[in-house]
Amino acid sequence: MSKPKSILKVVLPLLLGVGLVWYSLSKISIPILVQYFKDADYSWIILGVSLGILSHASRAYRWLYMAEPLGFKPKFANSFMAVYAAYLINFTIPRAGEIARASILTNYEGIPFDKGFGTIVAERIADTIMLLFIIAIAFFLEFEFIYNFFAEKFNPTSLLLGGSILLLGALFLFIFIKKSNSKFALKVKGFISGLLEGALSIFKMKKKWAFIGHTLFIWCLYVLMFYVTTFALPELEHISIAAVLIGFILASFSIAATNGGIGSFPEAIVIALTLFGMSEDPSRAFGWIMWSTQTLVIIVIGGLSLLYLPVYNRKKTTV
Repeated sequence: MSKPKSILKVVLPLLLGVGLVWYSLSKISIPILVQYFKDADYSWIILGVSLGILSHASRAYRWLYMAEPLGFKPKFANSFMAVYAAYLINFTIPRAGEIARASILTNYEGIPFDKGFGTIVAERIADTIMLLFIIAIAFFLEFEFIYNFFAEKFNPTSLLLGGSILLLGALFLFIFIKKSNSKFALKVKGFISGLLEGALSIFKMKKKWAFIGHTLFIWCLYVLMFYVTTFALPELEHISIAAVLIGFILASFSIAATNGGIGSFPEAIVIALTLFGMSEDPSRAFGWIMWSTQTLVIIVIGGLSLLYLPVYNRKKTTV
């Protein structure tokens, strides 16, 4: 990859994040936002943070099942610290955390980088499937709402025509990719092949049901973490499960848009919650409370993990 392109991939998400932070804070008075932070019920926030830590611990333990078929028995502590270090590094360079996590496991557990990185990619495939599953649940629960929303914005005939065009376009694209040997088609086929291979490899594991159980547990905790934190603000007391799911989905996508969801996370939540009649100020305040508390935990635990990893492993080697 050329150097200018590499720089752009790092700089653009940061610039977008800074721009979204400015936009978000221009939409709410700073004293009002500070007051929301002061008035929030921190018992619910602490519960949400605790669920987040538990989900990441489960992620670290789940990875041990993937290392076992490779002939390695890594320590849970190293896996846990590698997970948090990866989250922290993702705030600096997008997707660099996965590379850093594989490197940490290579340095301290002796797992070859390519194999370690391959297991992390397979993990991401499992997580992508779970996110798609949550999207399907949200669509099922709120099909009428979603249909009516688009029907109000667009003429039903135009919506049907647009849907038909998209469906036909998708069909032609599928046929083109299947038959073509162009660089784009090969990349797409390679991605789909890798997705299927990674998903199927889960069922070939010795402890596949434990892995699947942890995956379900992780994503249930993610959603629950989001849900319980809404109770921190009285204005969101009567939020519906559908609003929680839509908010969670958009917030999940926002993390990929900018480094760790900087700026994009609160605004994604505003978009989701206002669709369900929630006021902008409490929705935006909730987004900032949720993002800042979870980010603070990542900075603290991730930073301590990077500092303690060499100390912990030096102790182990000298015993």
